[in-house]
Amino acid sequence: MRIAELHPQPYWVLSIVADDGRVGCFDVTSYLDYEAFEKLRDPDEFLKVVNGGYFIEWECGADLSADTIEARWEVAREAVPQIERNSGKC
Repeated sequence: MRIAELHPQPYWVLSIVADDGRVGCFDVTSYLDYEAFEKLRDPDEFLKVVNGGYFIEWECGADLSADTIEARWEVAREAVPQIERNSGKC
């Protein structure tokens, strides 16, 4: 999976759009007990997430691979066929 869009949400959740059109959420709270993610307990630090395509990372050095995200995210909407994505309809 390649991450096309990444949007931090309240309560340590990331809204993610994959390059194949799938949309879902990834909850980071289970990682906050690890030393590398400790600084992300501060909501302002959590918002400083950067999309690297095949990974995401924060200024504090914490990161997650797209494979890890794909294995544990909750898919809210499956991929829409390309022809439908380009039709301009919601």
